[in-house]
Amino acid sequence: MSRYEKENRFLHGGDYSPEQWLDYPNVLKQDLALMKEAHINTITVGVFSWASLEPQEGVYDFSWLDQVFEDVHQMGGNVILATPSGGRPQWLSEAYPEVNRTNQLGQKHQHGFRHNHCYSSPVYRQKVGEMNQKLAERYGNHPALLMWHVSNEYSGECFCDYCQENWRDWLKNKYGSLEAINHAWWMPFWSHTYSSWEQVLPPSLLGESKNHGMDLDWKRFNTDMTIDFFLNEVRPLKALTPDVPVTTNFMAEGHDQHDFITLEGIDYGKFAQYVDVVSWDSYPDWHNPYESLAETAMKSAYVHDHYYSLKQQPFLVMESTPSFVNWHQFNKSKRPGAHILTAMQQIAHGSDSTLYFQWRQSRGNSEKYHGSVVSHDHSNENRVFKEVAEYGRQLEVISEIKGAKKDSRVAIIYDWDSNWALKRGGGFGRPTRRYPQTLQDHYSVFWKQDIAVDIITSDQDFSQYDLILAPMLYLMTEETMAKLSDYVQAGGQLVSSYFTGMVNETDLVNIGGWPQRLQDLFGLTVTELETLYPEETNIIFYNGKTYATQDYSAILSLKTADAIGHYQTDFYKETPAVTTQSFGQGKTYYLAARTGRDFLADFYATIIDDLALTRNQVITPNEAVSVQSRIKNGQRYYFVMNFSDEKQSVQLKRVLKDILNEETLAGELQLDPYAVLVLTDISH
Repeated sequence: MSRYEKENRFLHGGDYSPEQWLDYPNVLKQDLALMKEAHINTITVGVFSWASLEPQEGVYDFSWLDQVFEDVHQMGGNVILATPSGGRPQWLSEAYPEVNRTNQLGQKHQHGFRHNHCYSSPVYRQKVGEMNQKLAERYGNHPALLMWHVSNEYSGECFCDYCQENWRDWLKNKYGSLEAINHAWWMPFWSHTYSSWEQVLPPSLLGESKNHGMDLDWKRFNTDMTIDFFLNEVRPLKALTPDVPVTTNFMAEGHDQHDFITLEGIDYGKFAQYVDVVSWDSYPDWHNPYESLAETAMKSAYVHDHYYSLKQQPFLVMESTPSFVNWHQFNKSKRPGAHILTAMQQIAHGSDSTLYFQWRQSRGNSEKYHGSVVSHDHSNENRVFKEVAEYGRQLEVISEIKGAKKDSRVAIIYDWDSNWALKRGGGFGRPTRRYPQTLQDHYSVFWKQDIAVDIITSDQDFSQYDLILAPMLYLMTEETMAKLSDYVQAGGQLVSSYFTGMVNETDLVNIGGWPQRLQDLFGLTVTELETLYPEETNIIFYNGKTYATQDYSAILSLKTADAIGHYQTDFYKETPAVTTQSFGQGKTYYLAARTGRDFLADFYATIIDDLALTRNQVITPNEAVSVQSRIKNGQRYYFVMNFSDEKQSVQLKRVLKDILNEETLAGELQLDPYAVLVLTDISH
């Protein structure tokens, strides 16, 4: 059992940067007292401390970090120790310019910003390894050390000579020959056939910028290079501290004000195999003017569920903010009470922590106005500090839930390869593909019904699920097709849609149309995929009602499937738009058009009833109130969360115990704005 597994408290704390305050000893002394008051039990330290730990090459100063370890240990807390590779010191870039990234135009970066080192640089790997060795030797046996936080928010790519050589080696290992690459990337097109390995360069605006197969492999290569760099970092840590788990903080992103999705640039499904615990940095845009708070909560829930599902175990929220961030166009504060609500949502969806960036606001530089527990007034009397302290107290009350699992019967398949290929592919509607956003539309139906959903990869086990949703699974291997077929044969139900199964693993279109295995599975073939302009719609008739569709309409030819919905306009009027068929012991559904959520809600309602997916509901569903549950030792815990600035009335389906307030609840409840209840069965 690792040190982390022995910790029976939810982790509460976050990024601590004492190196910024070494000239202010009274501030450091105050930190300890305030941490106790705020019910802080865990700090993350060292994320950007390399220049303080090694101010000159080979000259180390661990004195201040020694003191941090001792102080945190004395207060009964934990240290998550970061390796500092995310922010290298100035002297390192000056002495070894190769550590700086090169952009796709061949320009070498100057020292600056962060997370912009070369993953291939032998010197950087050596220097990072030396630092990590020192940290593991010095703190590996310290009782306060809980976990390794390896680097920070890995991202980006480099085009230097080292990376180009690694790129060619990666391709040689994958394909074996130039002939295989020329076929996989369809290089005879535009007469771009390779005749020597030296001709194989990374994608570039100055060279190959339109080759979809190359772009896809470049994304895969960058994931593998990032993982390889991570493993280089981890090697001395695992050698010296095998009982200390390692993690690195994954991310989410938004391309416009309406988006909040899992980071697209790195295949976290693959990366998750190499960390002991998944962790991520959670920064939804709460209280934005573009959508309801419940809509933002749904998107946040989706990402939480994605990170739980990667390893099917509780994850950590490594960073979040108790109030506001500093990088949006407009950085709005959380409303009173909203911090406890949004932080408790993390726990409800499977997190065993709420950790913040940052403990204390920086006095200067880039993130001086980023939210924190302790603000520039250094006071324990302001609203945010008091809410953090109250939330910390509540976490202690519900500590019995720490480590509890989730048990979803529904899964959505998210595939990084499909997303990358769709985003770079030509044709169709460039701004309307929106693969992850479409998955969230499907997810929202179940979230509003308080039905737990996992977000899985096609490599994960399907057998535990009654229902799998695989909309827009654009890139499909033979293995994935066979696996889905076996799943349905054994009794599973599968929903898919337009865009599914259009290309193979190298982004080559399937010869002869839709793959035969998919034709058999769904009982149909796709003859065309029609693209609509944003102002255009079609209509489908389904189950006695009409629904508008937009963006895409697949035109189908049925074989053995039954049509249960039909188009109402255009040249494909009265052709099938929604189909189903029995297959083995299971059933498949195909949605030919992109619909609104109104259709999805009605469509899934029948499946939800057939599979009795609502059997764990404890309230009558309310779109502003989310209920999520976790289970431990046979005991189920329900989190009832009001994502609204208005009171909400809910009806309990049975008598339950309120853990936070030690009350018995029954019947109709009035939930205050932003209220959270943590309930369990009365027998507990």
